[in-house]
Amino acid sequence: MAQASAAAALRRLRRPRDPSTTFLSSLLHSCFLSSTSACSPVALHGPKPLSGASSSITSSACSSSTCSWFDSHRRQSAAAATTTRALHHAPSSDGSSESTPTSQSQLLHFIKSTFGTLEGKNHCWLNAVNGIWKTFNQEGMYLVLLYQSHETLDGDCKHSAAFRKLKYLHQRYPHLNVFAMQYGSGISSLATQSQAVRTIMEEYITFPILLSNKDFTNMTNGACYLLFEGSKDHIIFTKLDGDPDLMIRGMEGFSALSAEPIENVVESGVPWQKEEVVKEPYVGSLRNLLLYHPGGLSVDEDGDRIFISDSNHHRIIISNCDGVILDCIGSSPGFEDGEFESAKLLHPAASFYHAAEDCLYIVDSENHAVRKADFGRRFLETVYPVFNKKGSGVWSWIIDKLGLTKEDASKKDDASNIQDFDAEPVVFPWHLLKISEDDLLVADRSFETSWILSMSTGEKKNIVRGRAEAMELCQQMIDERHALLKDIHINGSSGDKGHSNLLEKIPCNELVSSISRFRKCIVFCDTDGQRVQKHDLDTKETSNIHFTNVGVLGLPYWFVCRLEKVSTWGHSAGQFQDHNRKVNVLPGRCNIKVSVDIPVDTELATPLVESCIWRQVRGSGAEISESDAQDTTSEKVGIAQQWYDEIDNLAFSEAAEEPAVHKGDDKPADESHQDQKSVHFTCAVNVSPGTCELVASAALYLKVDRTKADHEDQKAVIKRILQCQGHEEHVGVELLTENHIDARDLVIMKPVHLRLRMECADHPAGTTNKETISTESSLEISITLE
Repeated sequence: MAQASAAAALRRLRRPRDPSTTFLSSLLHSCFLSSTSACSPVALHGPKPLSGASSSITSSACSSSTCSWFDSHRRQSAAAATTTRALHHAPSSDGSSESTPTSQSQLLHFIKSTFGTLEGKNHCWLNAVNGIWKTFNQEGMYLVLLYQSHETLDGDCKHSAAFRKLKYLHQRYPHLNVFAMQYGSGISSLATQSQAVRTIMEEYITFPILLSNKDFTNMTNGACYLLFEGSKDHIIFTKLDGDPDLMIRGMEGFSALSAEPIENVVESGVPWQKEEVVKEPYVGSLRNLLLYHPGGLSVDEDGDRIFISDSNHHRIIISNCDGVILDCIGSSPGFEDGEFESAKLLHPAASFYHAAEDCLYIVDSENHAVRKADFGRRFLETVYPVFNKKGSGVWSWIIDKLGLTKEDASKKDDASNIQDFDAEPVVFPWHLLKISEDDLLVADRSFETSWILSMSTGEKKNIVRGRAEAMELCQQMIDERHALLKDIHINGSSGDKGHSNLLEKIPCNELVSSISRFRKCIVFCDTDGQRVQKHDLDTKETSNIHFTNVGVLGLPYWFVCRLEKVSTWGHSAGQFQDHNRKVNVLPGRCNIKVSVDIPVDTELATPLVESCIWRQVRGSGAEISESDAQDTTSEKVGIAQQWYDEIDNLAFSEAAEEPAVHKGDDKPADESHQDQKSVHFTCAVNVSPGTCELVASAALYLKVDRTKADHEDQKAVIKRILQCQGHEEHVGVELLTENHIDARDLVIMKPVHLRLRMECADHPAGTTNKETISTESSLEISITLE
C-alpha cells in the first residue's frame, strides 16, 4: 500500500530535530551575508553591518568544511567581479551586433531607458498590468530577476523557483518595484515571446517582464537578481539558487522598505501583508476562454464527478465524465470562506477528494493555504493556516475594541510552537497527497519543499526538504501516474499521436496533480491547450471533454460592467467595448429588449441563460423583477374567489400533450441554438421624471463555425473574437492553436456591455392637478459584436 510505505517514511521524518541546528543555520546565513557584503563587487548601501557575533563564530565555531564553504562563495564573488569588468560586444540573435553595456551604470542606464516606453528597438514590455511600466521612474527601490532566454522552460525547476522567490519578496514588500528581464534573443521572435507568456500563465506572474535582445551573459555570469535604487547606480548580485532570506536581510536596511507594514503573523498565519486589491496577470482577452490554465484535477468515481482546478479563473469546476457542469466553487480572486457562490480562491492547484467526509481538499496556491469544500453544506473553509476564531457579531466587535477579549492561556505558554509556525510557513504550495489516515503532504511544484499537515486540525507537523525524501513518501503514487501516461502513449491510436506528444510535454512533477484514472478513462489537463481531455481505455481514443450546462458558472467576475470609469478592483480585464445608447422615454413602465448579433463565422456553444446576465439601474429608475411584474398585472380578488378559480382551473384544464419525437433529424434538439444569428434578453424598468441609466452585462459562449475547416481560418476567427491587440494575446493564440489540431472545439466567452441612458420628461397632464398618468412603453436595442 502506498500509505503504508509513506507512513514508515513519515515516522523517520518525525524524529526530533536538534534546536541548535536551526540556530546555527541562521548564524551561517548571517555570516554569509557579512562575507558577501565585503567581497561583492558593489557594496550594498543602506543596511547596517551585522553584529560581530557572526564573525567570531566563523573563526572559532565553524568546522573546516564550513570555512571551505565560505571560501567558495568568496571565490564566486570575486569571479563575478572579474566578469563584470571583462565585458565585450556580443552579436544579437537576429544577426545584428548589439553593444553590450561595459559597466553596471550602463546596464542600469539601459534598464531605465525602457521606463515609460512599451516597445523600442531593443526592448519590449509584456504583462504590463494596467500600464504599470508607466509608473517606473528614477525614484524608489527596484528588484529585477535577470535571466537568459532559451527555447523552453519545461522541466527547468531553477527558473520556476527563481520566480517564486521573486513573488515571495514582492508580497513581503508590496511597494517594491519588481519586474523580470529576459535577455539574449530577438524581442520579436515567437519562441522568445512564447516562453515569457507561458511563464506568466503558469507561474501566475503579476509583475511585468522586460524582453531585450541585448546579451548580458558575461556581465551576470548567468541568471541573477538585481537590487538597486532608482536614483543611484548601485547593484547587488545574488545567485539564482541563493536563499531569498539574504535578499530580505539586505532590503531591510533600506528605510523605504523597512517601514513597510507587515501583517501580524500570529493572527493571520501569513508572514506578509495581503493587499486589498488582488493583482492578476495581464494576458488580455485570453482569460475569456472557458478554461484558463487548468492546473490540476481529482475525481470521485462513485459520484461520477471530476474536480477541475480552473487555476487562473480562481475556481473549481465540477462536472461529470460527459462534461455536464454540475457545480462551481469560487466567485472571484481573493481569500474568503463561505458558500460556494461567494467564497474566494486565488490560483487553486491540486485537490484531493475525501469520500468518507464528502469533502474536497484544495491547495490555494497564491494564498499559501489549504481549503476544504464541504459538499453537504456547500461551504468552503480554511484548513491551513489556522486562524484564531472570533465572533462575528456586533457584541464581539465591541468586546474586542474594549480589550476585554479573553486570551487562551495555552497559546501564551506555547510561544515556541508559534515561533516554529511563523518561521517556516507554507509558501506557494501546488501538490496535495494523502499519505496517512490523518496526514496530507503539501508540496511546491518541484517537490523541493514539502509540508505535512493534519487533516483534522490543520497543524503543520513537519517540513520535508529535498526531492529524495518527498519522493520516498509518494513515490508509488507518482509511479501510478507514470503508468497512466505510458498507457496513453503506447496504446493510443495512430490518430492520437498528437495527444501523446502533448502529454510528453507535461513535466514529471505535474503528473501528480494533472492526471487521474476515472472509471474506464484516463483524464488529464492540457495547460497549453486550455482544455481537459480523456483517453478511453477500451477504444484507445483520446478526445476533448466538451462542457455543457455552462450557465452554472454564471457571469464571470471580470465581465461585470463597472459603474464608473475608474476601476476600484484592479482586475486586468482588458478594454471591453461599451455599447452606449441614449433614448427619451415617458414616465412609467419601460420594457426593454436587447438584441445581440453573433459575430460572423461563429456559432453559439450554449444558449444565453439568465445566470449569465447582470443588470443594474441607477438614477430616477428602478428595475422591475418578475415577481413585481406579476403583482402589478394581477387583479385584486378575495381569498374565496381565488379558491373558486383554482377549482375551475383543475376542472377544465386539458392534459398536456407529450412532445413529438422527431425521427431522422441529424441535429439534436439541444443544439438548435447553434443556428441562431442573434440572442435576446429583456429588462423592465420603472422610470420616473429625470435621468436614469441601465447598465447590463452578459456573457455569450461562442465557438468557431463548423464550416471553417482550415486551421489558419480558425486561428483568424479566434483572434477576431478575442480582439487581439497586444503581444500577449497574439502569442497566446499561437500557443493555443498549436496544441489544437481542430480549434472548432474551443469555447470562448464574448462579453456584452450596454449602457442605456434614459431621459424622462414630466408626467402627462391629467384632467386635474392631482391626477398622475403613467404609461407603458417598449424599446428594442440592437448590438453588433464586431
